[in-house]
Amino acid sequence: MMILPVSLFAAGGAVLINTWLGIRIGQVRTREKISVGDGGNESLIRRMRAQANFIEFTPIILILFVLVEAACGTCTVLWVIAAVYLLGRVAHAIGMDGVGKARMVGTLTSMLTGVGLGLFALYTAFTAHNIVTAPAADEPVVEAVPQG
Repeated sequence: MMILPVSLFAAGGAVLINTWLGIRIGQVRTREKISVGDGGNESLIRRMRAQANFIEFTPIILILFVLVEAACGTCTVLWVIAAVYLLGRVAHAIGMDGVGKARMVGTLTSMLTGVGLGLFALYTAFTAHNIVTAPAADEPVVEAVPQG
């Protein structure tokens, strides 16, 4: 069994952030009595866009975390990138409410995380032909039979 702790952390954090984003939308809906759509309410539109933006970025980022961690292992740098990404997504949501430069910080962390993980994944894919892995402890070792 392979445990990918950074990927688990990122996925768990993403679920919590997405839930928080949904709650924030619900708060505006309740306060403004808007049950369907956005009612033209700017606050509701901003919060809905914050969640939509989260959903636009996060699935592919999570896939990249899984693939990079599976290919290269768990490391401190990957932990830091995951934490920065999640904090950036919180900053983006707060920034969508008009708080300072938080939106820009969140946007930059998302883009840099995606580009960085994407480039690393490409690099790993193109250099993987040099990687030799040993069979897992419970896998039978199959030896090549000479032909001829």
